[in-house]
Amino acid sequence: MGRKRLHESADGRPTVHTVAARAGVSIASASRVLNGVGGSPETIRKVREAAAEVGYVPNAIARSLQSQRTGLIALAVEDIGNPVYVEMMRAIESVVAASGRQLLVHATGGQIANETALLRRLAHRYVDGMIVSPIRVTDDHLAALVDSPVPVVVVGQLGADAPVDNVRTDSRTGVGLAVDHLVAAGRRRIGFVNGPLDTVPGAARDAGFRSALAVHGIDLDERLVEVGDFQYAAGRAATERLLARARPDALVCANDLIAVGALHALLAAGHRVPEDVAVVGMDDTELARMMFPQLSSVSLGSAERGRRAAELLLQRIADPGLPARREQVAPSLAVRASSAVAPDAAPLFVPAPAQPASPPRTPEVTA
Repeated sequence: MGRKRLHESADGRPTVHTVAARAGVSIASASRVLNGVGGSPETIRKVREAAAEVGYVPNAIARSLQSQRTGLIALAVEDIGNPVYVEMMRAIESVVAASGRQLLVHATGGQIANETALLRRLAHRYVDGMIVSPIRVTDDHLAALVDSPVPVVVVGQLGADAPVDNVRTDSRTGVGLAVDHLVAAGRRRIGFVNGPLDTVPGAARDAGFRSALAVHGIDLDERLVEVGDFQYAAGRAATERLLARARPDALVCANDLIAVGALHALLAAGHRVPEDVAVVGMDDTELARMMFPQLSSVSLGSAERGRRAAELLLQRIADPGLPARREQVAPSLAVRASSAVAPDAAPLFVPAPAQPASPPRTPEVTA
């Protein structure tokens, strides 16, 4: 009994001693094989067979203490129920899992205090790295990012001098794509339902909408602009407020959740979509394809941004000395039934002239 207890842990599980004794090798040799360091082919065969026979399971906590790696990656987003974050999370998890790690997901509610507290908890090294997608970026965020003892990648807009790996999109140009499409479809009274202007995406999308109207020579009617939140209920309520004071023939919505709320508000008020009012969302999530009519939407590459962020993070973990990288994913427009061309409108797709009349729009703000 004494020998058995020597070879077992306090809870009765087999240890490296148990495996070494069964394989007939030294404890050091068994430890090297079990930790993936190597050994002779014969030793590796004996140790692996012995481990399988006794039911040996590696102690993940002990390994993490020795290697200073937990095998965990954290993802922090505003709302894990938002389809755009679901798509991003799936892409990140795929890359993380392929590396042999696991993903932990945190919902911050978009609260600055929650996000900065989470970043500062990294000092305890409970994860090997983090991907965070804040909708507001403050000096506290930047300080916590710079001071983080583990690698962090930001999905979203950061200043050009921020020494942090960053993957962003260009939602200002994305709004421009939506407006270009609606104007080509013959729409002129184009409204905009946005999220909070004190957020990075809200500010960028507002600027993009105003700039796009100016490019087409359309005067901005402030009655056609409404602000709410990036959620379904807020989007529906904001659209109802807009319809109470103005009559748009098209709506650009700052994300797909808002667009679904706008679609329901329009239908409830007796407006036909797209005959009376065309609707275009942003993010091009699965939700856009589930609606009836299906929603046109601007893709901001949420899955691609997630994939690139995960790859940057794993590279940073492997080589902390890399310079800060900044990558950008271009937007694209998916046209569906909610913004179909009106019967008397100009063709949706117009061949590009040999010499463009004016240079392409250059984005000033991205998010």
